[in-house]
Order: sequence, then C-alpha cells, then structure tokens
Amino acid sequence: QVQLVESGGGLVQPGGSLRLSCAPSRSFFTFYRMAWYRQAPGKQRELVAEMTSDGGTINYADSVRGRFTISRENAKNTVNLQMNSLKPEDTAVYYCYAAALGRMLWGQGTQVTVSS
Repeated sequence: QVQLVESGGGLVQPGGSLRLSCAPSRSFFTFYRMAWYRQAPGKQRELVAEMTSDGGTINYADSVRGRFTISRENAKNTVNLQMNSLKPEDTAVYYCYAAALGRMLWGQGTQVTVSS
C-alpha cells in the first residue's frame, strides 16, 4: 500500500520560511495532480496550492499567492511547498494530496506553527 510521506514542518517566527516536501513511500505511477491542503484548529481543510504533472495547472489560495511556491519533481514523484513571509495565520496542519489512476492519497499531515 503506497503512502505519502511529508517532511519539513516545524516552528518558525513570523516572516520566516519553511519548505515542505512530500514523496510516496514506494515507487508508483506518476501522480497527475499533487497538492497541499491545510487545516487550522476549528476550521475546514482548505486548498493551499496544486499542480498537475505537466505543469499546465498551477493554483494558489489567495491568502498565500506571492508568498508560497509549489514545485514538483516528476522523476521522483514528489511535490514541495516553499513557504516564505510566513504569518501567524498560516499556522495549521499541512497535508499532501496526490491523485493517480483513480486513486486519491493523503499524507499524515505535518504541523506548521508560526509564532514569536
């Protein structure tokens, strides 16, 4: 059973940067769509950024556009999220998502806390 493994979360001060990474636990077909979602306490899970394998579709939530950058390495079937100029309101559990061959996979989540 393939799983998504996330890394890179942690505690950072406002204005700082973090880089999240997500990779499958074993070799798998290239994920067509990969994305990052986040869920803050008491709020619904929301899409942060998404990207298709051909790069034809790249979308960002309005709240992160210009600060976050999603990227993919298709050869490794991985997705990254570079987060700059972090704000306290970016604090949440961040989840990796991937879709291929009719399957939808979620990572276990990684905590990002922005606080002074």
